[in-house]
Amino acid sequence: MNKLLMILTCMCNDYSLSNLGVRCSYVEANVQEDNGSSAIDVVADIKTERVVVLGGSGFVGSAICKAAVSKGIEVISLSRSGRPSYSGSWVEQVTWLPGDVFYANWDEVLPGATAVVSTIGGFGNEEQMQRINGEANVLAVTAAKDYGIPKFILISVHDYNLPSFLLSSGYFAGKRKAESEVLSKYPRTGVVLRPGFIYGKRKVDGFEIPLDLIGEPLERLLNATGNFTKPLSSLPASDLLLAPPVSVDDVAFAVINAVIDDDVFGVFTIDQIKEAAAKVKVQNQ
Repeated sequence: MNKLLMILTCMCNDYSLSNLGVRCSYVEANVQEDNGSSAIDVVADIKTERVVVLGGSGFVGSAICKAAVSKGIEVISLSRSGRPSYSGSWVEQVTWLPGDVFYANWDEVLPGATAVVSTIGGFGNEEQMQRINGEANVLAVTAAKDYGIPKFILISVHDYNLPSFLLSSGYFAGKRKAESEVLSKYPRTGVVLRPGFIYGKRKVDGFEIPLDLIGEPLERLLNATGNFTKPLSSLPASDLLLAPPVSVDDVAFAVINAVIDDDVFGVFTIDQIKEAAAKVKVQNQ
């Protein structure tokens, strides 16, 4: 049961390799009088956001694209499937590019971007998981750094208090390798989100899987019983059952918070992801 939950969690968190937002802060206007007339010179500090989402047509990636559009951010998605079959006005506001990270023409993707968000990850044999979770993300981080992109945000995974021998397997080892690359190349602007089980309505091959029917009540239950279960959190692999799920919208808004707040960097735990998401939600109200 524990192993099944871990696999479902990781599968739901990953996207297998398969418009313009303007924020203005105005300085004090300079007012000059000339022959009885007033001329107002307003100097505006304008910052635009242009985000590249790797795996933007996937479960988590599409939620990030949608949240970014809702905040007036220009979005480019790079994924093997290109444009998804989703409906909605936000879909029309995203630039959907088909492509594989290993063979991407970065000249068409990265110039002008202010942040890159990677949702890349997947399962397979040991070698495949190292390649998808680790090497693909390392390649993306290196490309972003080479093109002078100021911020990189990685969707990683909670470690569930697993024993070290399990964390050294292809999936987790690949994720941690990617994390190290982000934090090394972007020590003051790199962001790593470590959610647990991500719930929401996930579309697979034309079918909608309502993960929220499991995740949402489980999140409420674990949050309500947190004070009672906290003593168990130190037990090996305890978080397979005790780590609260996170809604895909919370993950997406936590990403947006990282994009628009220049002071955000480092590793974010499950609770910190929810706190970051709440900041953006408050702004939307």
